[in-house]
Amino acid sequence: MKLNSTVLLTLTLLTLMLGAGSVSAIIGFDVGSKALKGVTTPDARPTSKFASAKSGNTAQTGVALLREEEILKIVKARIEGKTKAAKASKSDDDEDTKEKQKPEEKPKETQEKPQAGFPINAENGGVNFSVQSASFSGGDLVLRVKMQNKGSETVRFLYSFLDVTDDKGRTLSQSTEGLPAELPGNSSEFTGTVSIPTPLLDDVKKISLALTDYPAQKMRLEVSNIPVER
Repeated sequence: MKLNSTVLLTLTLLTLMLGAGSVSAIIGFDVGSKALKGVTTPDARPTSKFASAKSGNTAQTGVALLREEEILKIVKARIEGKTKAAKASKSDDDEDTKEKQKPEEKPKETQEKPQAGFPINAENGGVNFSVQSASFSGGDLVLRVKMQNKGSETVRFLYSFLDVTDDKGRTLSQSTEGLPAELPGNSSEFTGTVSIPTPLLDDVKKISLALTDYPAQKMRLEVSNIPVER
């Protein structure tokens, strides 16, 4: 009796397992069928699809194919346009090059107009000492001076020996710039300046310059009655 109940239990379990498997298979088949309803077999002729798609797109976008003559005209027009643009650019570059190669015109040197009452000259032993102009600048009276040695011997000067006196006989301090320490024989003109502080010229109308050579001090160059105008 015990053996029969064991066999019965085993058979019952097998039956239940078979039933459950059958039910699961039926449910799975049903679900798979429903899932594959929207799936179709792929077309084995892809060329036909692409052709139909291409024709459909052409019809939708309305693209018109150009004739060969029109294409040639367009290409020719573009080539001619580029050629003209290149020629125009080249001509502009040539003009710029020519303008750069033109020699720069130097401004004409303007001759300085002589100041009224000038120049005032002094000459001794072939040496010329000349005051060309007098003007106030930067708190000084600036005398523009020219010197030239027309003699054959070199003459030397020390400008600490340059005497500046006013019309009342007072000695005035001075500073020089650009004047040569020596004048060689048959020299060209040398230009420099003699500056006198303006506060020393409050009541002065005229001044005088006197210069001697150094060290011999045998030559004296004196320029008198230089007007001082404000």
